[in-house]
Formats: sequence, C-alpha cells, structure tokens
Amino acid sequence: MSWQVQEAEQCFSEVLRAAQNDGPQTITRHGEEIAVVIDINEYRRLTAPNKNLIDLLLGPPYFDDDVVSVMEEIEVARKKDFPREIDIGIGG
Repeated sequence: MSWQVQEAEQCFSEVLRAAQNDGPQTITRHGEEIAVVIDINEYRRLTAPNKNLIDLLLGPPYFDDDVVSVMEEIEVARKKDFPREIDIGIGG
C-alpha cells in the first residue's frame, strides 16, 4: 500500500499495523516514493550478514527447536543405558 506523508503522519499506528500484517508500506511525497516501512522481522532478514558455504560448514550446527528436542530425548535415553560387557579375547 502507498501512503502520502501527511496521511502516514496522521495514521502512523495504522501504517505500522499494515507493515506488520500486510507487508511493506510505501510513503510518497508529491507522488514520488521516498520511504518504505517494513516489519522488524523482515528488516532483520534483509540486513542479516550473508554467509558463504565455508562459514556454514565451519560454523556451529543450526538446529530448530524440534530437532533439539529429539536430540535431548535421545541423550536422556542413552544416559539410562548400562554399559555392555565386551569380550576382547584376552585371558583365558
């Protein structure tokens, strides 16, 4: 949506709500686009540093909450296991 400066000033809360719910809001002055209001999450996504393949491979693992939850369950289950006896063939 496009807003004239005067309209955006008068309805600033509405402009913010629209940016959050409907996407970027363009501000115009005398018919010329001069600014855009965007949701903070979109801003953070757009301004996040780019990572190259080497950074991704050398960086820490990036797991979402579901994966972390499953891994924690596995770790708890493993801690309850008792060590197994191993016959390494020494002795007699």
